[in-house]
Amino acid sequence: MLIGIAVIIAGFAIIGLDPVQHGFGFMGLTLGPIVVLAGFVFEFYAIFYKAD
Repeated sequence: MLIGIAVIIAGFAIIGLDPVQHGFGFMGLTLGPIVVLAGFVFEFYAIFYKAD
């Protein structure tokens, strides 16, 4: 779960590092949200994974 949280934080950092004003560039509108979404998907997988 810590990996998922780190990926989500990295996604928000990517959004914040976008050089275009107000985050309207590629990093702020495309790359960052995809990374954040991947982090949330990883979190859901980590929560619902059932170890045998």
